[in-house]
Amino acid sequence: MIFRREPIHRKLARQARLDLAPEAGQHPEPVDPGPHWGEVGIHGVSRPRRWDAVGSVEVPDLEGNEIHFVALPSGDVVLDGDEPEGTIAVLAGAVEESVDRPYRAEAVRRDGDVWAIAAQRIQVAEFDGPGEELQLAASSGDRMLTVDGERSFGTVPELEKLAASLGRDYVVRARRVAGRVWEVEASPL
Repeated sequence: MIFRREPIHRKLARQARLDLAPEAGQHPEPVDPGPHWGEVGIHGVSRPRRWDAVGSVEVPDLEGNEIHFVALPSGDVVLDGDEPEGTIAVLAGAVEESVDRPYRAEAVRRDGDVWAIAAQRIQVAEFDGPGEELQLAASSGDRMLTVDGERSFGTVPELEKLAASLGRDYVVRARRVAGRVWEVEASPL
């Protein structure tokens, strides 16, 4: 006669009066990290895309290592610096195949005369307003206007018009680009 030894885990379970038989009841299924679980479950939520277009171009005669500018729908370019305007057109051409005006762009020197450039679409509006940065926020019927970070009385009608389609709770931000031209962003709360 052949004797079989009882496995230790079964013997211990029997002695502890635990039943390991599958018919004894429901056991939780193991977590299956298969493809249906998705990347979010494994890697988390991806960061929102910052740039709408990126490119690289060779541009001689540029000083410094960074250039920031805004390309307006009128064809004008507002530059944050002292670069010759003709050289900026070459940088703008590197991204304008992928992104329409208006956009905000940033170019960074990579190696010698090679520049990497990235552009993000923006919304612009033309109006007269105080300060350099405006924010109009509404929540539960209360409105607050800030000009350059300081609370201000009154309102800016153009910002009110932008917010009209957002519902009752919103925030509208505006940053002066040049003169009467503002970069605006409106979001419902």
